[in-house]
Amino acid sequence: MKTILTYGTFDLLHVGHVRLLRRARAMGDRLIVGLSTDDFNLLKGKKSFYSFIRRLEILKAIRYVTIIIPENSWEQKERDIKRYSASVLVQTTDWRGKFDHLRSLCKVIYLPRTKGISTTLIKSAFISNARKPN
Repeated sequence: MKTILTYGTFDLLHVGHVRLLRRARAMGDRLIVGLSTDDFNLLKGKKSFYSFIRRLEILKAIRYVTIIIPENSWEQKERDIKRYSASVLVQTTDWRGKFDHLRSLCKVIYLPRTKGISTTLIKSAFISNARKPN
């Protein structure tokens, strides 16, 4: 069984997330998603719109995802690769090079993001529209 591993916050789930998960799953038999916890996001300087529990519930509904595990630290990737016998670690190209040190444990692939969509863009659009007069 070929196991694919990816990580993310997956806040305000959008088509870019779905496409990433679909492409990652197509590489193997099962897809394990490390979902960033609220505490870990704070350490990264991120604040999610949805709590970890809500993001977990949403991700569980995505058919490409086999298993979801909490992501609590940067260091856990190495442990997770070993624990789940992952063949491939998939991340988006904005992380290019950041996880190359894990290539001795598994294949590391950086996939391009879907153009024109991101959680940051969605949040910005909400803020912009909220400030416009009626």
